[in-house]
Amino acid sequence: MTDTALPQDDSRARRNVAVLVGAQAVLGAQMPMIFVVGGLAGQSLASNPCFATLPISLIVLGSMLSATPMAHVMQRFGRRTGFFLGALFGAVGAAVGAWGLYTASFPVFLLGSFLTGTYMSAQGFYRFAAADTASDAFRPKAISYVMAGGLLSAIVGPQLVKLTSMSMVIPFLGTYLAVIAVNLVGALLFLLLDIPRPPVPAHDAPRGRSRLELLKTPRIAVAVICATVAYSLMNLVMTSTPLAVVGCGFTPSHAADIVSAHVLAMYIPSFFTGHLIARFGVERIVTTGLVILAGAGAVALSGVTIDRFYAALILLGLGWNFGFIGATAMLAGEHEPHERGRVQGMNDLIVFGGVTFASLASGGLMNCSGGTAEAGWTAVNVAMVPFLTLAGGALIWLAMRPRAA
Repeated sequence: MTDTALPQDDSRARRNVAVLVGAQAVLGAQMPMIFVVGGLAGQSLASNPCFATLPISLIVLGSMLSATPMAHVMQRFGRRTGFFLGALFGAVGAAVGAWGLYTASFPVFLLGSFLTGTYMSAQGFYRFAAADTASDAFRPKAISYVMAGGLLSAIVGPQLVKLTSMSMVIPFLGTYLAVIAVNLVGALLFLLLDIPRPPVPAHDAPRGRSRLELLKTPRIAVAVICATVAYSLMNLVMTSTPLAVVGCGFTPSHAADIVSAHVLAMYIPSFFTGHLIARFGVERIVTTGLVILAGAGAVALSGVTIDRFYAALILLGLGWNFGFIGATAMLAGEHEPHERGRVQGMNDLIVFGGVTFASLASGGLMNCSGGTAEAGWTAVNVAMVPFLTLAGGALIWLAMRPRAA
């Protein structure tokens, strides 16, 4: 690994993007796998159905708590070390989760989910790593391409669930064993990553703004709010989807296919999201994402037929893509290199804090609102309204500020 200057043609950045796209495709497959079976496995182990989605919530909680330490690790030791560490925790978390299923222990299963959260946190930094060696012009496209790597994970993950979920006597055990293999194989890709380790700052080097000062920067504050809302609402609805689909009389295979369509919708637009940002600006793309998320909620509230589940989840994925990638691009252009670890760690701490709350609320709303799957599904989608209002208000406030400010 060299520390040479960035070539004008972005050749190093393009190589790193290719590696990160591969990592997103291979390692990223574990997230749709776990999100499909986590709630169903939790429902089979938990004594109270209101806690069925707690395994998903513990993943997000683990991601939130590990975001800042992971940012510090990458700032000091480099991206490659952090990504290897994330894959290690992904494998260990899956192994502990498998042991929890084997012993029918809900607490052990939850511990495995919590450890898996560290992988989820590391995966969240793929998009920032894509920007590290990219020029200003290539940066939005680099972020978008890396997010597009999730397209293959959207296909591979749910299909692996179909092959493995009932492959052993204990339901879903085979899926968690497959996740271990995904982490061990996928981690090898990081040997090809070429991102220089951040230089050790001199004693007289600028320390940059504090976290509070960063949050007081209008565009950073709005970027964090919009990223948090987009990711939280996506998680709120997606976490409940397998429970809603099965609860409304459909099969786990239907749930896997719907989640697969959703994840495809999350990542297919990434092939052109960066170009749209470059042409129309991040504010318009983020606004479009929020409008599409509102549309997803409206479709979900219109009925519980299989076609409406598909349509709502596809819109949910598309809205997440525009909202989250747009907010990430907005954030990436608003800080200095020596502020990178502080900004990105703070951002993901807040984002996954919101996602943790949404995930915890999802199970309670789905299983403990009205007594039926239809009533729970309605409660989940109505809960989107205040958060969409918050993000929309933040964008309006930013647009009304004088540009010079």
